[in-house]
Amino acid sequence: MKNILIRSGISPLDTFDPAYMLIKNSIGGNVGNLIYAYSVYRTLMTENTNIVPDYYRINEQDADKINKTYDYYIIPLADAFRQNFIPHLRKYTKLIKKLTIPVIVIGVGLRAPFEPKLGEGFPFDKDVIAFVNAVLDKSAMIGVRGEITAQYLNRLGFREEIDHTVIGCPSMYTFGKALEIRNTNITKDSLICFNSSMLSPKNVLDFITRGMKEFPNHYFIPQWLKEMKLVFSGTPSLNEKADNYPAKMSHPVYANNRVRFFLNAATWIDFMRRIDLSFGARLHGNVTATIAGTPSIIIPKDARMRELAEHHNLTRVWWNDITEDTFLEDIIEKSDFKAPEKVQTRNFEHFIKFLNKNNLSHIYNEQQVSDVVPLEEKISKLELQPPLTPVTGCNNSDLLLRLQKIQQLLEKENSEKANKIKGIKRNKDKTIKEIKMEEDERRLIIEKKFRKKEGILQKELMKKEETIKRLRGILNRKSVRLTLATTNKLKFK
Repeated sequence: MKNILIRSGISPLDTFDPAYMLIKNSIGGNVGNLIYAYSVYRTLMTENTNIVPDYYRINEQDADKINKTYDYYIIPLADAFRQNFIPHLRKYTKLIKKLTIPVIVIGVGLRAPFEPKLGEGFPFDKDVIAFVNAVLDKSAMIGVRGEITAQYLNRLGFREEIDHTVIGCPSMYTFGKALEIRNTNITKDSLICFNSSMLSPKNVLDFITRGMKEFPNHYFIPQWLKEMKLVFSGTPSLNEKADNYPAKMSHPVYANNRVRFFLNAATWIDFMRRIDLSFGARLHGNVTATIAGTPSIIIPKDARMRELAEHHNLTRVWWNDITEDTFLEDIIEKSDFKAPEKVQTRNFEHFIKFLNKNNLSHIYNEQQVSDVVPLEEKISKLELQPPLTPVTGCNNSDLLLRLQKIQQLLEKENSEKANKIKGIKRNKDKTIKEIKMEEDERRLIIEKKFRKKEGILQKELMKKEETIKRLRGILNRKSVRLTLATTNKLKFK
């Protein structure tokens, strides 16, 4: 049995309470993280493989335990080459250097503007170099998300197809090479899922808002941790003044209970199978629809989304092509929803070669088709958490239970933190006391050694003084005899 440690905040087999997930941030800030992690779990979980999540813990002191317990450390990453992730990247570098087992990075990307100026470099270049070198010491090759990231690593001195290769996002291979986007006749009455990001340019946010008015039969699928809190408790608002984003409870999607926040990949994918179109500025919000066989349109707004949209040929509209006169209905008429199918087999085969290059076992045989999927067999025996609905769709008792649950968890976490602080203080006081005792003991030992050495030196000094005294006596006697002898010689002359 092979044991794999994997970077993820939650396993697809975990059924944590939503309040617990909120407090612990099991989604890593964005529920989209669950989609590509789910794909890696599904692909690598064979009948002879046990996969354990690290729950986002990074501590170099765990190295010995990891080396003894696991055969591989798998690290799926998104746009980890970014400034605010560098502290984590440094921790990974320190940990990886102490590991003796293979460490495989399955998917990592660069966060940069839509038109990145790679030649100018980034403030975190040295940290990326250190991280990549540490990983390459433990694996054959790193998998990157797209051509932009590949060019970035080339500029840093790494070799394409030797040190790194473009594999896209593992989420696109959730169900292997099979990808079939179903034909859908989209009308004004069609059921559409919208997704958006407050970081998008104003023209994009306005366009998505127009689309929601064009197609009133819709759901909004948020992804941020802050949005999870808003859905769960109804507060706080993300932005009270926002008029082109669902950022508060008074927005129609919240008021009309048309928001769903998913807590696991399986229920998310299943929901997407039952809609007619997914549209918006979220990568995994639309990838989830794509792998579910549902038409989708994505609006890439930066380099990380652009390189993946290009690699997987996702149906898209560029953010800078959108004007006030752009309407979703027109985009739908011009879109080729089958586009991702055209590159899926090629991309999947390359992904499998990458896994094989790193000696990773997976569920796909030589025909790249899996008849047995252990992860799905295990999930079928679980009762998965349903998606969160906004408080506007809860009755008073359900709302009260939510608030009580989160209050209990907060109190428990605060109590644990307080006890931890007390423990640290006790250990600190104990350590200080032990240090003082050790210092006193060392001082006594040094004083004892000094006194002993002083006594030895004094004895040696006394011996030397006696010797000098004796030699002086002898010398005096010799001097007297010499003087007398000299005097006698002079007399005879």
